[in-house]
Amino acid sequence: MPVSPRTEFNNGEAAMTDAKIKATQEANKVALTANPAGGIATAVLEATIGEGLACDVSDGTNATLIDMPETFGGTGQGPTPGFHARAAVAACVAIGIKATAIREGLRFDEVKVRVEMDFDDGALYGLGENTAAPFFTRLVVDLKTKHSEVEVAPVIDLALETDPFFLALRDPQQVETDIRII
Repeated sequence: MPVSPRTEFNNGEAAMTDAKIKATQEANKVALTANPAGGIATAVLEATIGEGLACDVSDGTNATLIDMPETFGGTGQGPTPGFHARAAVAACVAIGIKATAIREGLRFDEVKVRVEMDFDDGALYGLGENTAAPFFTRLVVDLKTKHSEVEVAPVIDLALETDPFFLALRDPQQVETDIRII
């Protein structure tokens, strides 16, 4: 299984401690309680394709290259959009669970989230009765912890009910498209 490199930061420390994470999260909660409007934001990201299907994506700070495999007409220069969508859900849920556990005073030594999505690839070409959207998604959450399932379950429930990408996947939302010829 490929392992992604981690960038060292914070004077060579690879990760923040649970105490620092909890203090940061609690400070955010206090600030947002005092000023709820401070939590309203719009995230903007742009994807640009010229020749072929390789797509440069940037939010002005972070950038990545997304492509399709040769079997779809791409060159496989980067992961697919589906990889990034599943990665966003898996990472957001894993981070949300870990952060919620820390805020609630539980220690999770490891959180692993696997996302499994079922598709009808024919729908990408307008074939069949299904839409191109996943028709079934499963999340498998593995935890290394000394806490019991009775202690863990409410923390997981709270984490999922406050997780942006889990909710974006689960709940209907308003989506607007503005087509402009430039």
